[in-house]
Amino acid sequence: RCDPCILITMAHNQVNEIDELLKDLKKTPGFKAYLILNSDGIVIRWDQVGTQMPYQRAVQHAHHITELYNKSTTHIKELFELEDGPVENVRLRTVEYEMIVSSLGSYTLAVFQEDDAKIEEHIEEES
Repeated sequence: RCDPCILITMAHNQVNEIDELLKDLKKTPGFKAYLILNSDGIVIRWDQVGTQMPYQRAVQHAHHITELYNKSTTHIKELFELEDGPVENVRLRTVEYEMIVSSLGSYTLAVFQEDDAKIEEHIEEES
C-alpha cells in the first residue's frame, strides 16, 4: 500500500520542467514577457519583465494570439504543401517587440522579446 504523504513528497521533489524552462527563458537577452494558454485560449500562466502584466492585458493578448495563430495556420495550409507537417511556430515582428507563438498538444506558448537590433544595443552597452 502506498502512503499518500510519500507520493506527495516525491512529486514535490521532482524538478518542474516548465518552471526550469521559464527561468532559462527569462535569462535570454531581450526577453520581455510570456503567456501560456490552454487549448481554449485561456491564460494559465503569464509574466513580464519589470512590472507585472495585468491579467486583463494577458487575456487581451491571448485572444489576439489565438486568432492570429489559428488563421495563420489555416491560410498557410491552403497556400503551401507542408511536407514537414503542420505549422508549429508563428513569428510576428512589430515596432515595439517580436512575438513568437508555438503550439504543442493542447498548450500554446507566446514569448515577447525585443527585436534583434535592440538586443544588440543592450549587449554592446553592457560590454
